[in-house]
Amino acid sequence: MNESRANATPRRPQFRPPGRSAALLIGGLLVAAVVVTQSVQVIPAGYVGVVFSSFSGVKAQPLQEGIHFLMPFVDRVNLYDARLQEVTLAHTTQDGDEGAIRARSKEGLDITADVTVQFRVDRTKAATLHKELGRDYLRTVIRPQVRSKVRDAIGQFGAADIISSKRQEVEASITTELRRIFERNNLILDSVLLRELRIPDSIAKAIEQKQAAEQQVAVERNRLQQSTISAQRAVVEAEGAAKASVAKARGEAEALSLRGRALRENPQLIQLTVAEKLSPGIQTVMLPSTGNFLLDVGTLTQPAKAAAKP
Repeated sequence: MNESRANATPRRPQFRPPGRSAALLIGGLLVAAVVVTQSVQVIPAGYVGVVFSSFSGVKAQPLQEGIHFLMPFVDRVNLYDARLQEVTLAHTTQDGDEGAIRARSKEGLDITADVTVQFRVDRTKAATLHKELGRDYLRTVIRPQVRSKVRDAIGQFGAADIISSKRQEVEASITTELRRIFERNNLILDSVLLRELRIPDSIAKAIEQKQAAEQQVAVERNRLQQSTISAQRAVVEAEGAAKASVAKARGEAEALSLRGRALRENPQLIQLTVAEKLSPGIQTVMLPSTGNFLLDVGTLTQPAKAAAKP
């Protein structure tokens, strides 16, 4: 009896599967987690969300930054980067950028342009952008339109003007045309940067020589103008001096005429004038006007002085 008990093996604890209620609870939690995951969408900073519904298609109202609740398994969100973006078309292709733009100037000369375009997605029209263009708007709209409008703008100007004085006008023309295209495609153009314009070395040298010659002509023209102005100034000064001399002579003549007229009308002024001339050492006695003559006192006193001498 004791041996049979000693030889008996101990019983192992049996694993009991969870009850039906526990399984339902776990399943419900998993389903709830999936539903919550599908119904909550966080739009990151700088992005905009476009909602596509399996029932109604693309919803017109895009989702802005923050937390949003969706219809689980029905609504799907497509994120679009609404921050400032740029595309560069240059001769050094990198990061997916394309090569430089080859164009012809007004006179048919080859010009190569490096251009950078900065833009952003219009947040309020992201849903329309998603329906009409999708995510591939860089390839379908931006790059081909930039190339086309840059070529059109360069073709309106001469090569010498483009690389010198008309560069800003070329940028303005490109910006105006691209802004119209971007707005039509639900994009916002920020700026167009005309980074570099290159022409063949032989053409560049010829343009530099032409500009140097034009500058020399401008210098000579300026000198000629200065000489002309100096000559005109001398003529004006001479004319002024001559007019001043004539005016002075006329004034003196008028003064003499008036003086002669005054003497003729007033003979007594003659005696007054003579007296004024003799005033420093006057030795003359003026008699009444009825006598109409002068006596020299010095002449009268000479005999007396001679008699007084021993």
